[in-house]
Amino acid sequence: MARPAAEFVKVANRFKSAVQVRKDDLAVNGKSIMGVMMLAAECGSSLFIRTDGEDADAAMQALLALVADGFHEMHLTAELRDAEDNPLEEGA
Repeated sequence: MARPAAEFVKVANRFKSAVQVRKDDLAVNGKSIMGVMMLAAECGSSLFIRTDGEDADAAMQALLALVADGFHEMHLTAELRDAEDNPLEEGA
């Protein structure tokens, strides 16, 4: 999880908006490597991402693209879903 977490934080820090990541009952700052590592998210975990700020939409799109791409790791895959657990269409 270290490399995917580092990739996530790297992308999140390209934006001014706040990024929050939640797994189960734990929510952390998505721009903090320690916070993201604390989630202990394994492949297949459900994560909820929230962005807030002037470039929130661009930040969300970049983070979703990273997740959909498997964090640039060839062996990882992800299914994107919205907050109501509905699958997201590619490019949505």
